[in-house]
Amino acid sequence: MNQLFFGDCLDVLKELNKKFPDGFIDLIYIDPPFNSKRNYNILFESLDLSDTKAQKEAFADTWSNVSYYDTIEEIHSINLDLYKFLLALDNIRISKSAVSYLTTMAIRIWYMHKVLNSTGSFYLHCDSTMSHYLKLVCDLVFGYENFVNEIIWKRTSAHNDPKRFGKNADRILFYSKSSEYFFKPVIMQYDESYLKKFYRFEDKKGRFRLSDLTGPGVNPNDQPYKGYNPSERGRSWSVPKRFLIKLLGEKKYNKMNTIQKLEFLDKNGYIHFTSKGTPSFKRYLKTMQGAPAQEIWTDIPPISPHAAERLGYPTQKPEALLERIINASSQEGDIVADFFCGCGTTVAVAERLNRKWLGVDISHLAVKLILKRLTDPYSDEKKKEILQNIEINGFPKDIASAKELALSDKGRVKFQDWIIEFVIGGVSNPKKVADKGFDGYFTFSKSTDGKIKGTAIIEVKSGNTNIAALRSFIETVNQQKADMGIFVCFEEFATKGMLSTANSQGKVQGFNNPKIQILTVEELLSGKLPSIPGRSQMTHFESSKRKLEKDNGNHSLF
Repeated sequence: MNQLFFGDCLDVLKELNKKFPDGFIDLIYIDPPFNSKRNYNILFESLDLSDTKAQKEAFADTWSNVSYYDTIEEIHSINLDLYKFLLALDNIRISKSAVSYLTTMAIRIWYMHKVLNSTGSFYLHCDSTMSHYLKLVCDLVFGYENFVNEIIWKRTSAHNDPKRFGKNADRILFYSKSSEYFFKPVIMQYDESYLKKFYRFEDKKGRFRLSDLTGPGVNPNDQPYKGYNPSERGRSWSVPKRFLIKLLGEKKYNKMNTIQKLEFLDKNGYIHFTSKGTPSFKRYLKTMQGAPAQEIWTDIPPISPHAAERLGYPTQKPEALLERIINASSQEGDIVADFFCGCGTTVAVAERLNRKWLGVDISHLAVKLILKRLTDPYSDEKKKEILQNIEINGFPKDIASAKELALSDKGRVKFQDWIIEFVIGGVSNPKKVADKGFDGYFTFSKSTDGKIKGTAIIEVKSGNTNIAALRSFIETVNQQKADMGIFVCFEEFATKGMLSTANSQGKVQGFNNPKIQILTVEELLSGKLPSIPGRSQMTHFESSKRKLEKDNGNHSLF
């Protein structure tokens, strides 16, 4: 069972650590916000209404309001060196924002280290503004001896800046849990400029380059071959051992002396003699696997604006980048986790490469986006199969837990956002106001070509409501000149009088859909959705219709 968690990854990590104190994850990749204070409100179009722009800042950095002193004290009890490091930063001339960010990351990285298994690997994607601090944090958590690589990824071809060299690369810090970590070297294909420079020769066997058949130092046992004696030049014979073992087998190779090995190579066309009689080994391109990847990656371009995988998420990473990391540091069936999974590149690639996966994000919009991404390429039957293998945590699982969230002191807005964004597929209005306001909206197509858009505004009542509240909402719909309104409440509050009042408002102009619709939370949980013109135009995710089974507290995570 693959798992998606909605919530703060720190809470999820603490729970996972309790369940699996010895660790269980094989590979963790994270691409957290870079302390940039960017607001990511590009997933859904903006809509100017008279009272508000109604934009959802869907993926905002979360550290700006963190009380990081409390977190530093929490770190004090789990890692003294990390505590002293953060305290030292807090007492020197470094911005409080940077210390807050590093503190927020440090405690999460500490718990990520805890949930890794003993052969696991950790990749942290960051930029140059924080990479040096984050590397020190990781050294203190993982141990500097478990630092493996600092990968430089050239994320764009150019970045113009009149006051400095263009910043066109990110850093990826690679650590292991222990010296026994799994790693499979990534073999790169040679680029054409390399081939033109080195594989300049060709014969009937194909393209080849010339390599020396001698090495430094004199071997007194060496004999000359075809008149060439390397000892006269202060060198000794050096035959390609691995190549010959592959052709001859190790047993036969060990029985042959150096001259016999040279004769075998010569007989089979693997030696080239210059006009002066100097022998060279002909290394054919077709026998070469390619070059092992180094820690500077220039061959993975950023996502094209027109690429099929482009979702509009501002920090979305190309699938090729995650494919390389997952192939290098995990095997089929291993567990891959991303605790800042955003639009889900990590889990999408893990799914495709037959890994089990775990994703966490603090935004339910991210969770919706991931579910859409995982299922969009497939048929309805395959979509159902994929969704059946995904467990979603952090949302209300039934009407009782929905009421508990709605009635809690801090849960009302979360309840509204869950209904609007995850269940209905709309966009929450961040400027919710009590009088003549509305909680969210969605758009729909009013023309076959999709160019003419209609607007539906949403009101969600988390507790007691009545016909007066419905009439006030109808007035708001008319004031905003919206095409329709969706009024959501619990079933017990949806009276016959309210239903009659909603029905009296008629239909959406030009369509047969009710202009004002009352939907109960119970109906939404059972799969009912608003009746809208051109339903296919509305963002919706099949998974939101499923009632999720309650966690019995003792099942295996996967």
